[in-house]
Amino acid sequence: MGDAIRELKMNSINDAKLSIRGVDKIYGNGSKRVIALEGVNLDIPDQKFTTIVGPSGCGKSTLLNLLAGFEKPTRGEILLDNIGIEKPGPDRGFVFQEYALFPWKTVLGNVMFGLVNNGYSRKEAKQRALDYINLVNLNGFVNAYPHTLSGGMKQRVSIARALAYDPKVLLMDEPFGALDAQTRKYMQEELIKIWEKCQKTVVFVTHSVIEASYLSDIVVVMTARPGKVKGIFKAAHPRSRDYTGDHFLALRKEVLDCLEEEVRKEIEMDRP
Repeated sequence: MGDAIRELKMNSINDAKLSIRGVDKIYGNGSKRVIALEGVNLDIPDQKFTTIVGPSGCGKSTLLNLLAGFEKPTRGEILLDNIGIEKPGPDRGFVFQEYALFPWKTVLGNVMFGLVNNGYSRKEAKQRALDYINLVNLNGFVNAYPHTLSGGMKQRVSIARALAYDPKVLLMDEPFGALDAQTRKYMQEELIKIWEKCQKTVVFVTHSVIEASYLSDIVVVMTARPGKVKGIFKAAHPRSRDYTGDHFLALRKEVLDCLEEEVRKEIEMDRP
């Protein structure tokens, strides 16, 4: 491997925030049995930006749902700070591909909603919401309704809402997948600025190798179904990144080379 990237040889790291241990996820039974994930072992380091890529149907989003507590593993365990994850909780913020905003509430109302419903006074919820709206550079749109916002702005509201709880981990499921190319590039740059300010542990799922290579400290490549961890790569290039820089291009090539065989497998599985 080149100087830009180092494949991580160890399955366990000392500063792991999230630990995934021997996780299988199986849906259905009999002839309808589908193994989505099989024998997944992975540690997510604290205060790093980890991206998961893989072919369609490899279980990326399933794994994220398990981390969120929306679903439970068929076998194995998932730990946050060495405590098993059993259900959703405010220690994990989630940003969906769909914006999932209340159309009848303003930007402020959307960010405040969960805080008020989880015991914050309206005064405290409003102040926290305003702080995070400012963090995502939407302070001029506090009283705007979702239908007046662009796709990128709506997703920034979703990020502010997820961060307002001050979660330990931010989980993001293809949050920029529905955006046009230019807006997506802008949102990638904005997300890094936000992350540098809050320094959260981020787990980000994407189909885009370009996006993964630009955003990540660590890129995890999944196999075709059943999903397993095939490769883990650490970005050596600095945070002031350039989409055309040598370090970025080297990382992108390493990830693409690792992924290529799995994409072919997925295509073959889908053929009649």
